[in-house]
Amino acid sequence: MNERIETFLAYLQGERSLSPNTVSAYRNDLLQFADNMRTEAERLGGTGFALATIDRDRIAGYFLHLRDRGYSSASIARKTAALRSFFQYLQRKGEVTRDPTEGIGSPEFKKPLPRTVEDDHVRALLAFCESRDAPEWVRDHAMLRLLSSTGMRVGELVMVDVDDVDFQSGRVRVVGRGNRERSLPLDAATLASIKDYLDRARPFLTRNAQDPEPGKAPLVVNQRGQRLTRQGFWLIMKGLVRDAGLPAVMTPHMLRHSFATHQIGEGTGLEELRQLLGHASIATTQIYTQLAVPASEPVAVPSPA
Repeated sequence: MNERIETFLAYLQGERSLSPNTVSAYRNDLLQFADNMRTEAERLGGTGFALATIDRDRIAGYFLHLRDRGYSSASIARKTAALRSFFQYLQRKGEVTRDPTEGIGSPEFKKPLPRTVEDDHVRALLAFCESRDAPEWVRDHAMLRLLSSTGMRVGELVMVDVDDVDFQSGRVRVVGRGNRERSLPLDAATLASIKDYLDRARPFLTRNAQDPEPGKAPLVVNQRGQRLTRQGFWLIMKGLVRDAGLPAVMTPHMLRHSFATHQIGEGTGLEELRQLLGHASIATTQIYTQLAVPASEPVAVPSPA
């Protein structure tokens, strides 16, 4: 079964272009299920199990086992979705005659509302970076402002190249999940911050780095002049938040949630916001309507005086 799982995961990554994190979650859930099936077969005196022996009752029993072990409804719902997708794939390939997950519903659970960042904390973080003149601080100010003013994901930010920023049109090209491209508007303050970084800081950070491929120069780089990773950004922001004396629970994705919430409060339509955020489904975008602030509230990233 493990071989079939790996083939299915390759399909998810290659043909459906799912993110590495999503594929990794599917792998963990499916391998856990396969291990459980093997354990149950051995308990009954067997040495293995066949796909044909997996029926609705066995899958229902597996979910009861997870519930007894204290798994949350959200975790069980995710594992249900993984198994359903896997067996539907096997059925399409003709490896099973019937989908054993058919008729098995997911447990109901309330998805927690996204957590946002207070405007004062965003201002304080930007001011903390701006008050220092070292190249790393200039970079940090530019990338935090870019993240806050567009709502892009950290994984998207670190993949932006220098040529993706169009100063003439005031937009940045972003490649999101499923390799879907979108063009995001940049306000004057963010453009100025990026230009300052490109003029004063990036040349210093890349002074010892090898020349990149034409058109592939990363916008945000680390101290070695190489493309900053998503994990590297998280570590930088964690240190900035700590050094600025701000609340410890302040993550990059909370900046994205704050951007979306303010957009709703300022009257941005759901379809327009869906496109800005790069959501595949508008249902994902709708959750921000529960968090929206009135239009009179200050935006998350104010322009400097």
